[in-house]
Amino acid sequence: MLRRVILKGFKSIKTMDIELHNLNILIGANGAGKSNLVSFFKMLNEMMAGRLQQYISTSGRAQSLLHFGPKTTSQMEVQLEFEVDNGTDTYIMRLFHAAGDTLVFAEETLRFLQTGYLSPKTVQLGLGHQETLIGESAGAGETVAKVVRRLLNHCRVYHFHDTSPTARVRQYCYIGDNRWLMPDAGNLAALLYRLRNENNRSAYHPIVTTIRLIAPFFDDFDLEPSGPNKQEIILNWREKGVDQIFGPHQLSDGTLRAICLVTLLMQPESELPDLIVVDEPELGLHPYALNVIASLFSKASHHTQVLISTQSSTFLNNFDLEDVIVVNREGRESKFMRPDPTELETWLEDYSLGEVWEKNVLGGGPH
Repeated sequence: MLRRVILKGFKSIKTMDIELHNLNILIGANGAGKSNLVSFFKMLNEMMAGRLQQYISTSGRAQSLLHFGPKTTSQMEVQLEFEVDNGTDTYIMRLFHAAGDTLVFAEETLRFLQTGYLSPKTVQLGLGHQETLIGESAGAGETVAKVVRRLLNHCRVYHFHDTSPTARVRQYCYIGDNRWLMPDAGNLAALLYRLRNENNRSAYHPIVTTIRLIAPFFDDFDLEPSGPNKQEIILNWREKGVDQIFGPHQLSDGTLRAICLVTLLMQPESELPDLIVVDEPELGLHPYALNVIASLFSKASHHTQVLISTQSSTFLNNFDLEDVIVVNREGRESKFMRPDPTELETWLEDYSLGEVWEKNVLGGGPH
């Protein structure tokens, strides 16, 4: 489990040191910096896939990633502390501004402190490289690198905002791409097809039942391979009492996003990522659907770690104060803090958590 994140010099985050729980709900005004933290985890995903330089280029280069640019901030510093069965694994990196307005590693260090020991095992991966060397170190047999590689690979950001006609979730996908859900749900049909065809269908039926709570007209998916050698599949579905088969382009944006979220959160426990990061899951959802999705996030947090950014007070009402991280923009930087329960105890006797936020008592509102 990711227990602590120290981040310095990334976008609006000049300095942040926050402890994470099983369930973490980021709230704050527009532009406070919630999405910047989400995009940091997206950068980690790209880095672990060997695409850090590509991510830097497509994100506006280092000028856009360093806090107010390289003239103000010359490097980005990261420290991630993971709680594991027998101690603590720490990943440390410093990315320095380099020629071509890019970033290179000024430091990349792995550290393992075993429970009951005073001195950690430290692995220095070097400096000056453009892509992470964790995979190379793990491939050479370094145990700490193997563990950290797995931990970082299982911190995954999901973004289901694109439900346009050209969105991948509405297109055909390769039927064999079904091990885990893609960040944009581009392989949703293939994943559901695998879950449906597994012997006990223990995950598939609850997914369908839950979708019916949100979309009462929905009956079931109609998933059949097609194309050359039956290697393609698309998200076809059926409506209750109707013989016609409908395609993914006949699902509303909100319904399609709800299907993506339900599938993500109701996968078999053994297939869940170690950390699920989702930005604004409330987009396009009815308040009742929001409550259903919120309950799924809460349930999933018993088996994995969850980090959500939200703008919805209705969605927030489903969680506890201890789950909340308030994000405020103070001057030119984002500040992340957990609210003090004793200061809000009286307010929460008369108002819901969402109402306290709307009244700007909790913080996380425009100044």
